[in-house]
Amino acid sequence: MTVRGCPVLYADAALLVLDKPPGLLSVPGRGDDKQDCVSARVQAAYPDALVVHRLDMATSGLMVMARGNEAQRRLNDAFAQRQVDKRYVAVVHGCLPRQPDAWADIDLPIMLDWPNRPRRVIDCAGGKPSLTRWRWLSRGLDATTTRVELAPLTGRSHQLRVHLKAIGHPIVGDALYGDPGRQEAGQRLLLHASGLALAHPTSAMPMHFTSAPAF
Repeated sequence: MTVRGCPVLYADAALLVLDKPPGLLSVPGRGDDKQDCVSARVQAAYPDALVVHRLDMATSGLMVMARGNEAQRRLNDAFAQRQVDKRYVAVVHGCLPRQPDAWADIDLPIMLDWPNRPRRVIDCAGGKPSLTRWRWLSRGLDATTTRVELAPLTGRSHQLRVHLKAIGHPIVGDALYGDPGRQEAGQRLLLHASGLALAHPTSAMPMHFTSAPAF
């Protein structure tokens, strides 16, 4: 089933799993022109659907919504207690070292860049602890990019984008954190939420969902 451009990968009385397209807000923004979003589209078909987490507008992939207050509370608790395993695929600028099946950590604190909101920055003095694991997947055909798998162990806003920029490998198509000289006109952000593992909010049965990136 698809709800106005948002494929519904799973639906039951407590849980919805969606495949968000790039360029669509997760929740409404400020202004009449920012009311079209995943939550509004899904709630038109499932009136009891409630937001649990968000993806950046430019990011595509797996997104969960709860059905009803109790399911939302349990899912919120699972995310807050880091009981949800999230995986992403990204293509970054530059050649990261090839280390098949070996994970590396980016452990850098993040805080809001107040004068330049909504940007975030690395700040070792005032930032919140932020940890991302990454592993090499493949080299781009032109040898100027690298495909990586990402596993955020914390959930800071823009965490993956900020961390990859901080190590000198911004995500391709990132208009906010990338090098303008390396961005192609019309290039989408090559970041996709590709995997999600969690316990069902009612039955506690383990569930695993995957979504292949379109890039």
